[in-house]
Amino acid sequence: MGLSIAVTRERHEGETRCAVTPDTVKKFVALGATVLVEAGTGAGSSIPDAEYVAAGAVVKPDTRAVLDGADLVLKVRGPTQQEITALKPGAVVIALLDAYREKDTVAALAGAGATAFAMEFVPRITRAQVMDALSSQANLAGYRAVIEAANAYGRGFPMMMTAAGTVAAAKVFVMGVGVAGLQAIATARRLGAVVTATDVRPATKEQVESLGAKFLAVEDEEFKNAQTAGGYAKAMSEEYKAKQAALTGEHIKKQDIVITTALIPGRAAPVLVTADHVASMKPGSVIVDLAIENGGNVQGGKLGEVVTTPNGVSIVGLANLPGRIASDASSLYAKNLVAFAGLLIKEGGLTVDLEDEILKAAVVTHGGAVVHEGVRG
Repeated sequence: MGLSIAVTRERHEGETRCAVTPDTVKKFVALGATVLVEAGTGAGSSIPDAEYVAAGAVVKPDTRAVLDGADLVLKVRGPTQQEITALKPGAVVIALLDAYREKDTVAALAGAGATAFAMEFVPRITRAQVMDALSSQANLAGYRAVIEAANAYGRGFPMMMTAAGTVAAAKVFVMGVGVAGLQAIATARRLGAVVTATDVRPATKEQVESLGAKFLAVEDEEFKNAQTAGGYAKAMSEEYKAKQAALTGEHIKKQDIVITTALIPGRAAPVLVTADHVASMKPGSVIVDLAIENGGNVQGGKLGEVVTTPNGVSIVGLANLPGRIASDASSLYAKNLVAFAGLLIKEGGLTVDLEDEILKAAVVTHGGAVVHEGVRG
């Protein structure tokens, strides 16, 4: 029997994405694999079971029937305990495991003898760009953050001149200029907002300005040298941090919308917007916290909620923004998985070569143990 690939329904609360699409099923079938999909897997992404069947998958009605004997299991989120108990020893699992926080899932995968890869650990190197699920999903999250901000904001984004008077353009401030931040800037600009952005890395200034936004930072000598040769931010002095905080605080007061995007792998998200900042904003202003699932960048935000403060500021703390555009998010993530799985699928079977730098960086459990140093520690 050839390679068996299993895809089960996502059971994480609110998860609408799926790990394969009909297009990627065709690619796996072309490699000689049998693809088993649990009924209803694509429902949240508007993919009927019949489309999977037409692409060459076998759709089965329950989880155990799908997982029985599977060599490779593809997921968006980590598998449930019930799914893990159904795995055969040595099965390979690929998912966005959230491995730093979901320690019970990681331990169970190790105990079951599974080799588990976390897509969030794929290194950001040229060869792995097509597998970079964090970037593909962050891009959509940055777009959706602006849409959610526009929805919560009781006014228009672009300047509009009418016979009855002029509507001023919304002022949008993006904090953190990674993949999500850049897409948020681009989307807000497309909607006609006046956009500013800030980041601790000097190299991002040019990217911000190339999108038609203004860069905000205390641009002294320390700032100009605030980046390592590898492109990472250096720790800043307390004096610089105080100057930057004062500048940011004054700027936030004048903004209609603030979007925060700062995340630190393996640690709680840093607080960028304090309660005092929120209290200084105008009634009707909106803050969208893209880091809410990791503790949040905004004091007073709540996971899964839109909080309205006493001074009339809305703090949007919605989880899983890519899942709000599930069809596109699933399409991109499924392509990331095809590329990653391609490192393992050799001559109709699976070969786990942990000397490969991408696989070595992403593996979390193998041979009955947790092998990723950051997660194990």
